[in-house]
Amino acid sequence: MADDNQNQISSRSSRIYDVVIFGASGFTGKYVVREALKFLNAPNSPLKTLALAGRSPSRLSEALKWASAPNPPPKIPLLTADTSDPNSLTRIASQAKIILDCVGPFRLYGEPVVAACVESGCDYLDICGEPDFMERMEASYHDKAAEKGSLVISACGFDSIPAEMGLLFHSRQWTGPSAPNRVEAYLRLESDKKIVGNFGTYESAVLGVANADKLVELRRSRPKRARPAIPGPAPPKGSIIEHQKQLDLWGLKLPSADSIVVRRTLSTLTENPHGLPGVNESDENRKTREAFWSTAKPAHFGVKLGSKSLLGLFPFIMFGVFLGLLSKVSLGRWLLLKYPSFFSAGGFRKEGPSEDEVASATFKMWFVGQGFSDSSLASQGNKKPDTEVITRVMGPEIGYLTTPIVLLQCALVALKERDNLPKGGVFTPGIVFGATDLEKRLQENGISFDFISVNSLSA
Repeated sequence: MADDNQNQISSRSSRIYDVVIFGASGFTGKYVVREALKFLNAPNSPLKTLALAGRSPSRLSEALKWASAPNPPPKIPLLTADTSDPNSLTRIASQAKIILDCVGPFRLYGEPVVAACVESGCDYLDICGEPDFMERMEASYHDKAAEKGSLVISACGFDSIPAEMGLLFHSRQWTGPSAPNRVEAYLRLESDKKIVGNFGTYESAVLGVANADKLVELRRSRPKRARPAIPGPAPPKGSIIEHQKQLDLWGLKLPSADSIVVRRTLSTLTENPHGLPGVNESDENRKTREAFWSTAKPAHFGVKLGSKSLLGLFPFIMFGVFLGLLSKVSLGRWLLLKYPSFFSAGGFRKEGPSEDEVASATFKMWFVGQGFSDSSLASQGNKKPDTEVITRVMGPEIGYLTTPIVLLQCALVALKERDNLPKGGVFTPGIVFGATDLEKRLQENGISFDFISVNSLSA
């Protein structure tokens, strides 16, 4: 086994490119390129060699010019690859340490890239927020990825790093014997211009709802995962809309990928209480990893969309109604995908947001946790939570600014700390990156993690 590990490490070190960005000319891809150029050959950066890949070299060239402006574009290889051509994907995967996949919807285009990376022993990170795709990849490729030494990690964008790292940050605020029971994240999008989402995200949502039954079937076909021990009873489901008095926000419950990814991370942690050992980690890193995960306190987790007014939630409620009614039939899906701006009240459009709209947008995600000042209180009959902790994660626009920042920092951690990460397998980002310096890196690149308050709750 040790020889196999050493051979895979040697193979990885001999690859031509540290990172290949696949789908570099797409809406999100070009922002990922712009973010990557900040770290290419920068002092103390492990990113020394970079290539861009996609179907059209001319479009890749245009994306590189855009991302480099106002400077002239650097000499970066432009590789031709297409999800319909497995050989082209294997070719780029065999030359790369890491592929950053920006081609969605991942339900339609993601699996061939994962397959090529696993076969080649190349690490794979993506910006997917599609639970069905992520769980199918785990079911289909985990064992082979573990054997081949390929780390496959989805949800390395706004979905779901702010939620995962934010929850871990929140968890550390419950010190001593205190413990959370439930944590609700309230996401508020802010801008002095119109907030416009990525059409790929919209398409993924339509296809996700349309194929929800397949995800249920997949879960039923797989062994049940371990569930973490959370002090106190499971919280009531609560209403779809509520007023959060502490934050003065109206919250709309979301069927969020974040909560699903968090649950998968907590299941993996329950099965591996000290985290996942690195392929060739130092004794110092092992101690750091074990100490970090010993502070993690699991909780029931959910996400809500926050708005200052009840009226502000109305467009999202209507979009949810349209999505539920129309996505199950082919004509309905065609209408939803043909007229995204109409059905989302302008929240999504095919051409995406303007650069000014991107630059003006920000997000705030509050984590409101309720639990017990002493976890032993939870077992005393119908004892209710007596403590509330509030933390917050903030950053720039979610789809084109925060997502590239997060994806690049995950890639830099994977390059620099590869020996301290698992040999291979299909995992969620939280369990792989939680004990690394990812949170510190995000703080240094415009995404803040803040403690807000701790309060006693009346009985």
